[in-house]
Amino acid sequence: MPADSHCHLNDPAFDADRSEVIKRALDAGLVHILNVGYSIPNTQMAIRLAEEFVMMYASAGIHPHNASSVDERTLSEIRAFAEHPRVVAIGETGLDYYRDRSPRDAQARSFRAHIAIARDVGKPIIVHCRDAMEDAIAIMKDERIHEIGGVMHCFAGTPDDVRQLLDMNLYISFAGNITYPNASALRESLIAVPGHRLLLETDAPYLSPKENRGKRNEPAFIAGIIRQAAETRGVTIEDMNRISVTNFEEIFRIGGGRTGEIVYRIRNSLYVNVTKNCTNECFFCPRFFSDTLQGHNLRLARDPSVEEMIAAIGDPARYDEIVFCGYGEPTLRLEEMKAVASAVKSKGGKTRLNTNGHGNRISGRDITPELAELIDHVSVSLNATDRETYDAICNPSFPDAWESAVDFIRKAKLHIPVVTATVVAIPGKVDVEAARKFAVEDLGVLFRVREYNLVG
Repeated sequence: MPADSHCHLNDPAFDADRSEVIKRALDAGLVHILNVGYSIPNTQMAIRLAEEFVMMYASAGIHPHNASSVDERTLSEIRAFAEHPRVVAIGETGLDYYRDRSPRDAQARSFRAHIAIARDVGKPIIVHCRDAMEDAIAIMKDERIHEIGGVMHCFAGTPDDVRQLLDMNLYISFAGNITYPNASALRESLIAVPGHRLLLETDAPYLSPKENRGKRNEPAFIAGIIRQAAETRGVTIEDMNRISVTNFEEIFRIGGGRTGEIVYRIRNSLYVNVTKNCTNECFFCPRFFSDTLQGHNLRLARDPSVEEMIAAIGDPARYDEIVFCGYGEPTLRLEEMKAVASAVKSKGGKTRLNTNGHGNRISGRDITPELAELIDHVSVSLNATDRETYDAICNPSFPDAWESAVDFIRKAKLHIPVVTATVVAIPGKVDVEAARKFAVEDLGVLFRVREYNLVG
């Protein structure tokens, strides 16, 4: 079931039927709803709703439309609201050059003041930005927003904007406009956001998704946004629901935390989190930035036993494949992985190994013949066509890691039915077409491009 990271049930648009709208949200299975404050009275209403309904939370702030009204008294009230336990964020604040309902210098002052409050109270900031991305980014850098984190709500920028915002420790939230026919460019930005930084919102009563256009928006309509996001990112609705909830809880610091998962499902593949250790430290790897991947917590306190992995898998025939992957390099636990793979094959399951290709170097022998009857498909993270680029991207723990990966691919294709070399499309670092040519023509294997920041 999903979470709505930004809506306004505290808006007068819901005064006539708020209870019915809330009932529909509950019936739709929403786990969390954040009612975002944009004025003093509106923030007070958001807090009252959060006190009444356990799945609701509030934020405290003044919209940039009203920035000219912000004074020391207003800021003092926001600071007082921020102490309430159900207030989980500051904002919305930011810049709106589309409407320009307050002078731009007043918007900037208010934005900076909100960030200062967020830093003081230790809560994330919710940013509104319309036709003002360059100035908003400049202010956020100047105010060191990365130290507190926050959400760029109702994102409408480019993939390049995505990368800059991620570098500032922001989550990025998408609304109903991703469902519009002319929003193909926005959907490209949706793809560019890593799963552990993605949020979804309705912004109700505004921005109804395509199937509800012409109607006042409400939290129950998030179903259409979830469907579009799942289709765009190539995952299931269940995946998107889980991502929306997990990331809501992460950024707004609610819930008691999640236990690391031994197995995790994405689409109809079941991934096995074999180990937390790796021979690479790839700068793009999500394990350095988050405990979660596609809404699953992969931060294990210890490596699981063979018995624990087999029990967690259950009936492997229920899935398209069982994938040995996780936050580490599976061949570091070769014997354990082989034992689990043997159990999976004995029950009619299909297997895939996601590896960095260091298995032979790790074991001191060619392990590919040992995998012949156990692994149906091996996917090797080649990531580059030369050692220098590979070392810069992957920071391996030994000097000839790229050569080891290439040698593993050459040997694997002699024993394993399907072998795929993959690269991450890192802008300015990886020549994807050169990598494709190297994989297909020189190595004679399949080739797949993995989107930068989109793992799983």
